[in-house]
Amino acid sequence: MSETMNLNVRVSGSLRDFVTETISGGDYENVSEYVRALIRHDKERAEREAFEAMKLRLQDGFATPDSEYEHLSADDIRRRALARARR
Repeated sequence: MSETMNLNVRVSGSLRDFVTETISGGDYENVSEYVRALIRHDKERAEREAFEAMKLRLQDGFATPDSEYEHLSADDIRRRALARARR
């Protein structure tokens, strides 16, 4: 079972009014449910952005002509990885 985190967030003025209106609109039962939904939404956005960035890197890689690739053996790759780890 995962641990929980308790948050204490203060909002006032127009932010408080907005949260109150959002909760009273019936989409959320309470402020905690609303905050969890906001966090889930932000997590999904971050994952989507990371996916898009990875997709762009892969597209760039696949667009590279074969002549620009360097043949590496598994030993070559291990040596490079070890050299990078030592830096």
